[in-house]
Amino acid sequence: MTGGEQRDGRTAAQTLVAALGRRSFLRAALGVGAGSALAAGAAPTAHAARGHRETARFTGVLQPGRGRIPGDTYLRSDVDDVLWGYVPSVHAAPVARVRSGRTVTIDSVSHEGILEDQGRDPVAYFAQHGVRRRDVLDDAVAIAAGYTRTARSFDVDGPHVVTGPVLVEGAEPGDVLKIETLAVTPRVPYGVVSSRHGKGALARTASGAPAGITLDEVMPPVGTDGRGSGIPTEYGNVSVFASVRGSQAVMGAGRARVRFPLRAFFGMMGVAFAESTDLTAPEANSIPPTLGGGNIDIRHLGAGSTFYLPVRAEGALFYVGDPHMAMGDGEVALTAMEGSLRGTFRLTVCKPRSGDAPSVAFRYPFGETADAWIPIGLSDPDGSVDGQLSDLDVAMRRAVVNALDFLEHDRGLDRAVAYAYLSAASDFAVSQVVDRTVGVHALIHKADLR
Repeated sequence: MTGGEQRDGRTAAQTLVAALGRRSFLRAALGVGAGSALAAGAAPTAHAARGHRETARFTGVLQPGRGRIPGDTYLRSDVDDVLWGYVPSVHAAPVARVRSGRTVTIDSVSHEGILEDQGRDPVAYFAQHGVRRRDVLDDAVAIAAGYTRTARSFDVDGPHVVTGPVLVEGAEPGDVLKIETLAVTPRVPYGVVSSRHGKGALARTASGAPAGITLDEVMPPVGTDGRGSGIPTEYGNVSVFASVRGSQAVMGAGRARVRFPLRAFFGMMGVAFAESTDLTAPEANSIPPTLGGGNIDIRHLGAGSTFYLPVRAEGALFYVGDPHMAMGDGEVALTAMEGSLRGTFRLTVCKPRSGDAPSVAFRYPFGETADAWIPIGLSDPDGSVDGQLSDLDVAMRRAVVNALDFLEHDRGLDRAVAYAYLSAASDFAVSQVVDRTVGVHALIHKADLR
C-alpha cells in the first residue's frame, strides 16, 4: 500500500466515524470487515447515516479549531472572510480550494443572537438565558463586533452569516456539484426560533391582514409592532430560546414546555449564481433561494443526504449558512431552531452525460436521501431579479414537472404512469413559506421503484 493509499484510508475511516459514531463504526468493521467498512465511507448517502440522518447530538462546545475536524480541508467563519446577509457571486474570490471528491469541514455561525434586533452582542444576549461566556462562540462574537465587509442595514440585508466560497477544482458552467453531507454536529447547546414583524406565515402586509386571517390573528401581534421607531431593538420582534439536552431540544418552562428531537441540517447550501460584482446587489441577498440553491430550507438535507446543484461559475464556488438544529416543513414562524453547526461535506464535480447526477440537476436543484429522491420547485428561481414572486402554486407545479422529468428520463417511466404514481404514492410538502421565494419539495420513495 502506498503512502497516498494509507492517507486515503485514514481519511475514509475518519469520515465514516464522523458520520456513524465510533461505536457504530466499530460494529460495522467487526461485522463486515474493516476493508468493507472503509469502502462504505465512499458512499455515505447509501449507508453512513441510515437511521441517524435526521438526528444530531450535542457533545461539547466547538470553538473554532477545537474538537474533531474530519475533513481534508477545514474552513472557519472568520470575520474578514464571511458575508453577512449576502451570498457569493460568480465573481467572488474563493477562501478555500478542494479537489473534486475531497471533503471539507466548515464551521458555520448562526445569525440568531448576533442580529441588530437582539442587540448585536451575543455574550449579553445569551447571558439573559443563562449561557456562560465560554459557551458563546468566539467567531460569533467577532462577527457581531467587527464585521465590516459590507455596511449592515437590518431592514434591507439578509440575516444569514455565509461561509465560503470554496472552489472545487474542475467544476465548470454546465456541470453539477454533488454535495454529500457526511456529518452535522451542533457547536453549542442552544438555539433560537424567531418571529419578526412583517415576516412569517402570519405576517401583516402593507395593506393589513393577509388573506385568510384577521388582524387579531397576525403574529407577532399587531399591537407590539414597533418598526416605526426605526430602532431594531424596539421593533417588538419575538425570539424564543431553546436549550439542547443530548439529542433533544427543550423550549418553554414548567408545564408549558415542549421537547422535540434535533434534526440538524444546513438551511443554506449553494453555489454562486448572482452575476453582479456588487457584494450587496439585491440578487445576492441571502434570503431567497435560487437555481444556485442557497437558502433552500429543506429539512431532509441533513447528514447522509446528497444535494445536487447546477454550476454557473468556474470552480462552482460552494458556500453554506443558516445552520438549523431542527425545522418543521413550512418554517412558519420565520426561522427554524437556529444554532451554529459544524458540517463535513464531500464535494464532487459531475460532468454532463456522465450519469453521476440526476438529469434534472443540470438545470435545477435536486436532493436525495437513502430512502427518497427529492425534486424541488421554487416560486421564483432567479431570486429578486425582475421582481419577487411568492406563490406556492407556482412552486408546486415546478416540483411536479421536475418529478415527472426525473421519473421519465432517469427511471424510464411512461410520463402518464409517472403522473399517476406521483398522485397515488409520492409526498409533496411545503419546504418553507418565509423566504420571499417559497418552495415545495417531493419525496419519491426509492422502495417503490426497485
